[in-house]
Amino acid sequence: MKKLVFIFFIFSSAVAQSPYIHVDLAKETGDMKPIWAWFGYDEPNYTYMKDGKKLLSEIAALSPVPVFVRTHNLLTTGDGTAALKWGSTNVYTEDANGNPVYYWKIVDSIFDTYIQRGMKPLAQIGFMPEALSSHPQPYRHYWKPGNPYKEIYTGWSYPPNDYNKWRELVYQWTKHCIERYGKKEVESWWWEVWNEPNITYWQGTQEEYFKTYDYAVDGVRKALPTAKVGGCDATGGGEKFLSAFITHCTSGTNYATGKTGSPLDLVLFHAKGQPRVVNGSVVMNAGTQMRNIRNGILTVTSFPSLKNIPIVIGESDPEGCAACGMSTNPENAYRNGTMYSSYTAATFARKYLLADEYKANLMGAVSWSFEFENQPWFAGFRDLATNGVDKPVLNVFRMFGMMKGRRVEVTGNRMYDLKTFTDSSVRKQTDIGGLAAKDKRTATVMLWNYHDEDKQGDAEDVTVTVDEIPATVVTVTEYRIDNEYSNSYEVWKKMGSPQNPTAEQIKRLELAGKLHIKGKPVKQKIGNRKLTYKITLPRQGVSLLKIEW
Repeated sequence: MKKLVFIFFIFSSAVAQSPYIHVDLAKETGDMKPIWAWFGYDEPNYTYMKDGKKLLSEIAALSPVPVFVRTHNLLTTGDGTAALKWGSTNVYTEDANGNPVYYWKIVDSIFDTYIQRGMKPLAQIGFMPEALSSHPQPYRHYWKPGNPYKEIYTGWSYPPNDYNKWRELVYQWTKHCIERYGKKEVESWWWEVWNEPNITYWQGTQEEYFKTYDYAVDGVRKALPTAKVGGCDATGGGEKFLSAFITHCTSGTNYATGKTGSPLDLVLFHAKGQPRVVNGSVVMNAGTQMRNIRNGILTVTSFPSLKNIPIVIGESDPEGCAACGMSTNPENAYRNGTMYSSYTAATFARKYLLADEYKANLMGAVSWSFEFENQPWFAGFRDLATNGVDKPVLNVFRMFGMMKGRRVEVTGNRMYDLKTFTDSSVRKQTDIGGLAAKDKRTATVMLWNYHDEDKQGDAEDVTVTVDEIPATVVTVTEYRIDNEYSNSYEVWKKMGSPQNPTAEQIKRLELAGKLHIKGKPVKQKIGNRKLTYKITLPRQGVSLLKIEW
């Protein structure tokens, strides 16, 4: 008798641990707001290059709404040569008498590329032109991966030597944009001042940043009183700076106008994870990024006057240096394969939940990942494509682009709750979770099998139930990202990891980089308005079920 009880206990435990996901279409939790449709990068001159244009076209095509793009160095002095962590437009120089000379050709080519694709600038007012810098030399840096990171902070990172000229530059730029693109178009953009002023991206004091912000915003609003402006893009751990900035904007004295407060239509802050190499394996830390987001939201929402203000996570990534490849930073080896994909799926789902938890108006989360021209294939940069070939992570955004309507409740016995995910990350069993939305005649369910440790593992059978479908027959299509589907990196490795692939190999890689369907669409009868569907999901895999009726 004791033996039978013991066997039953083991059997019951095994059944209890079998992963399931339950979706209830009757329990709406909020809009399926496209917070993911925001992207950014350091090097603005890649924008109008061959692979840059190609990738921007793909990003624009995957989104049902206009994608916002944020980039550094839009006001930096130079000849437009692209380099890692560098870019320039030469918009402002001065003649021999110290008079301003404005030059818009390069910055126009950047914004033209966006506008032609229906995209919108999150126009970053920065960095400081050489002629306006209070500490101009040295100015141009030549940083490369492996060099000390502090080498990048040169003359562009200092406050202006003349605040009136700084304001006039911003006024002239805004005015030029209105003349080129039209008032209605420019009114649909967002403008922001600088980047990460709480660290060495800003070589001035806190008060000097506030002054620089006030004069820049005054310049924008002088040209376009209806312009939407904001700041301050403090990076992780910068809540004290962010709070001081909001206090200045809400109740401080405006340096440019002498009035109380400064315009603030949008609040931005950054959130980064913290991967490490442990015993030869990359171990991510999604929790660090989530805590950055939680702390930023709590800082903003602590101001009653900002209760419903739009919030954008100006950079929201697994770590802090897109241009640091895995050859110099082995902790970045997650970037080529499915680890980056599953991390992105699992963390974006929690961004929605954090916004719900704290009743925040989270409008966007900028993935600081684009592409790097003329670099080795799959060099381990934090990018969406390599040499024009899409990496697996881009397909997560293609999945997001298919999710429309209202978000609905998702529960599961292997999905980490928000507090555990935020406080402790994913260090025990894998996080098998989901994000779901419903539209008029469709439902979409994104599923992932994520763990912080970048190791492959056995696939697990996951039972997905979807309640309250108003139909008796549905068609289910499964899109998949794993080692076999939607994965150019695995195909490249099977080719022998060529650094000079042939034209035929590139075609194969391009095809492999697209989002693929697993199997064929399945037509299935359902009873009691409930669909039960089973999938086998590998560790670090991501699936999207599209259910139509």
